[in-house]
Amino acid sequence: MNVAQGSEAAVRRAILPYPPSPLQVDEHDPRTLTAAETLIALIHERRPGLGIHHVGSSAVPGLAGKNVVDLAVAAEPEDIPGITEDLLDLGFQRQTSAGAFPPTRPLMLGAIEHEGVVLKIHVHVTADPLEIRRYLTFRDALRTDPGLRETYARTKYDIASAGVTDTISYSMNKTVFIQGAVRALGVAEGAIPAGSTIGILGGGQLGRMLAMAARHLGYRVAVLDPDPSCPAGPVADRLIVAGYDDVAAARELGKVAAVVTCELEHVARKVVEALDETLTPARALLPVRPGVFAVATTQDRLLERHFLEASHAPVAPWREVRARQELDNGARELGYPLRLKAARGGYDGRSQLRLTGADDLDHAWATLGGSAEEAGLVLERELEYLTELSAIVARGPDGHSVPFPVAANRHDEGILAESVAPAPPPVTPRVAKNAQALATRLAMELDLVGTLTVELFLIGDGSLVVNELAPRVHNSGHWTIEGCATSQFEQHVRAICGLPLGSVEAPHPAAMVNLLGTGPDRNARAMGIEEALSDPGVHLHLYDKRGVFERRKMGHVTVVAETREEALARARSAAAKVTWEDA
Repeated sequence: MNVAQGSEAAVRRAILPYPPSPLQVDEHDPRTLTAAETLIALIHERRPGLGIHHVGSSAVPGLAGKNVVDLAVAAEPEDIPGITEDLLDLGFQRQTSAGAFPPTRPLMLGAIEHEGVVLKIHVHVTADPLEIRRYLTFRDALRTDPGLRETYARTKYDIASAGVTDTISYSMNKTVFIQGAVRALGVAEGAIPAGSTIGILGGGQLGRMLAMAARHLGYRVAVLDPDPSCPAGPVADRLIVAGYDDVAAARELGKVAAVVTCELEHVARKVVEALDETLTPARALLPVRPGVFAVATTQDRLLERHFLEASHAPVAPWREVRARQELDNGARELGYPLRLKAARGGYDGRSQLRLTGADDLDHAWATLGGSAEEAGLVLERELEYLTELSAIVARGPDGHSVPFPVAANRHDEGILAESVAPAPPPVTPRVAKNAQALATRLAMELDLVGTLTVELFLIGDGSLVVNELAPRVHNSGHWTIEGCATSQFEQHVRAICGLPLGSVEAPHPAAMVNLLGTGPDRNARAMGIEEALSDPGVHLHLYDKRGVFERRKMGHVTVVAETREEALARARSAAAKVTWEDA
């Protein structure tokens, strides 16, 4: 073995596997400072002259933290793949857990035995010079400002004492403090300026209303949707007609967009990841919001259930089903009635069945067994509940969140029929506050930027159970267009663009009633509009869908009134007057 080979082997032995360990906030360990010097020297043996900086809490003498040695590596975009391979060869591992960093901005993990202790290592590799500047500015401010240092340490201890044990949750809890500090230091990421283009994955009615809100704020809009006649098309600057699994088309969208968001979560993960890896001309990553982790988690009911349980959010008793025997076992263990749901795909009650007894199992397996083998099924106990609720919250890139008033919903065979806000009794102010707090916490746990909708059941004892999550604007929030100072659509645009979030004050109760299609699939137009609008307080929203079929969402009616009862009665009356005539 020559000298070079011996040195390389020593480096490889020095970098140990990343050790799992519980979250613990301790006093600053000064050994992290000399460990960082050793690590930088080891990496420089492979990559001489590479810009490596010791950042994070371990780089600040006297600052409490997890005592992880954080290194930030400044690189040219074309050098990042080679740097990543060198780090892997030295014994580092890619971060692949929840919220993983993209290959264009990798986080590499490892550990080092140093002066009698094993220290974790995080190596952040980035081509964004502004990101490096934020790391260094925040670090240097902590070193020189005892007040900032003390407040940051107290924030960490408070998070840990509140029962947070997961390192990702711990990091998300610190977001508001860190972003506030870097803003005060003048190095925060700026808002996306008006005139920029917002890319939207999905061109349905939600995309249409998002596009209209974006236009009001001075943004341009590009939409990707497989339907050339999609509702968002007429209000977009550009429509890319392509499937939700078309990576090349998504990259075309990314070329013209300053930020990309979703109006539905059922887009291929590879599409969202491809956009998340895109570098802008400024060498920063293209913001993809709500984020890869939020989309991937909520588009798969099994992943969503595991996430909710890990986040200590209440869910109905459930079982994962991938084989017929598991269905039989789960039904016997949970008891009837049950809901059997495909893990992927399906909405408005589709791809799910209600099981009332053992006689339903054969039909259920014949109907959904194929989905079980492909992606799995969720079998859950059907709960008795008082009412269905929606808690919608918007969260900005700075971690600041604003929850909307909680709405009560009524569904008809799985399709939302109407929403009323604020939710009437039996929803008490305490229940509404708990629902908002839960939605806010889950948005943080997902590291979501944008809008999160949490569908909930209110149980007889006053507790809440999570039914589903949607990382986007939602049908149950349509009432906010007229009912709130800031609609869910404008709030979503504000959030993804880094603008201050607006007021969600709702001076009066509001009700929303969906307009559903009737009859066979055909071209049709809405009739009865004059009659519906004869009530001057009625707000009619039609989605410009040329084709109509039974129970298709074609529009909605909103009324704001002095009481919930009046708002709902007038909205129902107006909605009943709208019919569909063959075009």
